[in-house]
Amino acid sequence: MGATKREWTREEVAVRILAGESLIVYNNQLLRVPQSWLNAHPGGSLAILHFVGRDASDEIDAYHCDQTLAKIKSYVIGTVETSAGIWEPLVPPIMTGWVRKLSCDGKQAWHNEATPMPSETSSEILLVEHDSCLLQTQGPTLSNLIPPPTTVSLKDQARHSAAYKALHKRIIDAGLYKTRYITGYGPEVARYLLLAVSSAMAYSHDWLITSAVCLGLLWHQLVFTVHDLGHMGVTHDWAKDRIVGIILADFIGGLSIGWWVDNHNVHHLVTNHPSHDPDIEHLPFLAISTAFFNSLWSSYYKRTMVFNRFTAFLISLQHKLFYILLGFGRFNLYANAYGFLWRKAFDHRRARGGRWSWQLEVIGVLFFWCWFGAVLKGCGSWSKAITYLLVSHVVTSPLHVQIVLSHFSMSTADLGPVESFPHRQLRTTTDVICPPALSFVHGGLHLQVTHHLFPRVPRHNLREASVLVKEFAKEQGLVYAEFGFISGNGEILSVLKNVADQARIVGMVADREICEAMGKKGQ
Repeated sequence: MGATKREWTREEVAVRILAGESLIVYNNQLLRVPQSWLNAHPGGSLAILHFVGRDASDEIDAYHCDQTLAKIKSYVIGTVETSAGIWEPLVPPIMTGWVRKLSCDGKQAWHNEATPMPSETSSEILLVEHDSCLLQTQGPTLSNLIPPPTTVSLKDQARHSAAYKALHKRIIDAGLYKTRYITGYGPEVARYLLLAVSSAMAYSHDWLITSAVCLGLLWHQLVFTVHDLGHMGVTHDWAKDRIVGIILADFIGGLSIGWWVDNHNVHHLVTNHPSHDPDIEHLPFLAISTAFFNSLWSSYYKRTMVFNRFTAFLISLQHKLFYILLGFGRFNLYANAYGFLWRKAFDHRRARGGRWSWQLEVIGVLFFWCWFGAVLKGCGSWSKAITYLLVSHVVTSPLHVQIVLSHFSMSTADLGPVESFPHRQLRTTTDVICPPALSFVHGGLHLQVTHHLFPRVPRHNLREASVLVKEFAKEQGLVYAEFGFISGNGEILSVLKNVADQARIVGMVADREICEAMGKKGQ
């Protein structure tokens, strides 16, 4: 591990990373994150691994409360040597396909799970599964840590970062981290109770469709509060927010807040990156970039997103199937959530509070299917039960439309580790324009740009915070993207159709090559 020293050069940091240490720069200090904390980090290990060798000051401040930030001092091993106060970033090993795993002797060792593919744009690092036939080296080399050329200026990005820090202080001074329990969550709770009572009353009168619609709307609305709880944006205490989140997400909604936090934090930190952001990795059904035609490796799902003739066929129809797919989006959430809980059952490296929260989540999911199963059984027949199931789940689909509206039409380019946190979020995220009176329909999360910059700010304060963010964007010459709900849907359908058309061409070329090969074979 080495003793604490006064100042670390970039070369020395690189050597220690290659030796297996997780080193991160925070306010010109060097943090060494031990393996024990990588395993226990509430936001998941990937949230840390994506910033090894990089300056993560803005991300750390955005995601952590003052109490947690105070604990970070225990991981400081010195300062870093900078040029004019600017740290020149390295490429995190995970972004070039290298991860640390337990070897046969029980010790951590480098494992090559993927390899960078050649890119037409020099700044991009997209991963494909490595050739298992090739002999793996002992680990990454210095060349793996050197960022490829990029079009963005390190000095400009440092300016954006400094301005973001000043903006963050304005957000704090304005009291926008304070939760509005009465004026914010008061109407929310009343709405939840109204929908729950309406669903129960309609069910008791055998108005099954009405009951299913009200239940679906309840789930739709509850997700917004679960979202806040996952970001520690309600009580701002991890244990309290997690317990309430499990009650709402698992016991009432049948989903896993643990899975959501693990997935969502990565999405926030590497937004719209084809190889790393799980929220845009939906093959074989959806692709928002032709980059997915390369059968990319997902560092989150740990699998190859295979693009073949069958995938090309489905993608060629994606703009036509888009709303149908999102209509069944909740079933996909079940699959991801339960897969996560199953994996965690065999994971002895559970995150902070992992044991009791995992157990409570499993109990919650079982409880959900007991009461919801009883509801379906009480419908009286299989046809009515299936109708109730489908209606209640399809009613939640506008939520899935809203989620993709904020990102699917935005850039999926990788500008490299030089890009600052605020620049990346403004480039990959957009707002949905909505009058204040209707903001509850979107749960206040139509203000996604501001939310991505300040994820812990309670959503009832996002509108006020967005005014400050727009001023920041204008001063820094950055684009604050926003569009209406209808036009936003049009933008996404246009993106999907463009990728679909190219997938269709790829399929036609493949068919032609097969026919030509068969013709030559028959000669």
